Amino acid sequence: MRTYLVTGGAGFIGSNYINYMFKKYDNEIRIINVDVLTYAGNLENLKDVEGRENYTFIKADICDRDAINRIFEENDIDRVVHFAAESHVDRSIVNPEVFVQTNVLGTATMLNAAKKAWELPDGTFKEGKKFLHVSTDEVYGSLDDDPTAFFYETTPYSPHSPYSASKASSDMLVKAYMDTYRFPANITNCSNNYGPFQFPEKLIPLIIHNALEGKKLPVYGDGKNVRDWLYVEDHAKAIDMVQEKGRLFETYNVGGHNEKQNIEIVKTIIDILREELDDSDPRKEHLNYDLITYVADRKGHDRRYAIAPDKIKAEIGWEPETMFKDGIRKTIKWYFDNQEWMEHVTSGDYEKYYEKMYSNR
Repeated sequence: MRTYLVTGGAGFIGSNYINYMFKKYDNEIRIINVDVLTYAGNLENLKDVEGRENYTFIKADICDRDAINRIFEENDIDRVVHFAAESHVDRSIVNPEVFVQTNVLGTATMLNAAKKAWELPDGTFKEGKKFLHVSTDEVYGSLDDDPTAFFYETTPYSPHSPYSASKASSDMLVKAYMDTYRFPANITNCSNNYGPFQFPEKLIPLIIHNALEGKKLPVYGDGKNVRDWLYVEDHAKAIDMVQEKGRLFETYNVGGHNEKQNIEIVKTIIDILREELDDSDPRKEHLNYDLITYVADRKGHDRRYAIAPDKIKAEIGWEPETMFKDGIRKTIKWYFDNQEWMEHVTSGDYEKYYEKMYSNR
């Protein structure tokens, strides 16, 4: 049975990945989920896998060298999927040191632990071991409005926020380990993810939550910043396929082919929520474009991101399956049907789940 160590597995993308992997492989794999459970880590995202004999949760900080080394010493780890990161740009502007600590030093800790566990006396590595570092398109900087311009794996890095700079630094560390030690790894750089279990500081769940509450819908600048949107389950599939078929030492861009302006996203959410709400629902009366409120633009706000997933399609056969018009409707419906989850997240009650499930272990 292959053993996966997933860091940040209680977060948005990590938990969707774990759920995806158990749906696909069931009892053929074992997953160890390591998460420090910051505000963005929520074990309620993983209720469906709790109690499985082949699933283990360990509360630990990826910067804690002793804790991470212990996990490798006590388990024969075959694959590492490294999601754990501070990821919100606004927070990085306010407190960049936290992002450097987690994203750069935490990645170094993970690399060193895996290298120590996997390296043979002759400097080569055990057969079948692989480290996948999950990163972002934001490391590439910003594109202009030319619709023919895209980020490729060869695009030079040009990060503009403390968040993207910290992720670029972690990417460079992984590249250095691959080049220096021939460490068995891959890097994936993905576009903006959306879907179930996303913490409501990010655009789509924030707008859904505020709209249902009748609150103002904040939009940065003129609202015309463009992002390429990737449905999170498509991303989970891409990560699995890179682990299985990706050439060692390569970087793969994972894009959604779904470029949208932020203001278009906001208006789409309003329109779909109005369709979903019954006419008798009092929330529908105030749910309109008047809730949109333009606010001062974010510092260093990149204008446009667009990823070309040509390489991953050509080499591995992956391409996005969920068009935005379908994915956004599924996402809105999920939040609409899981308002208790949203209430727990916004009130902080989700933290009680850890105490309930793990306090006596």
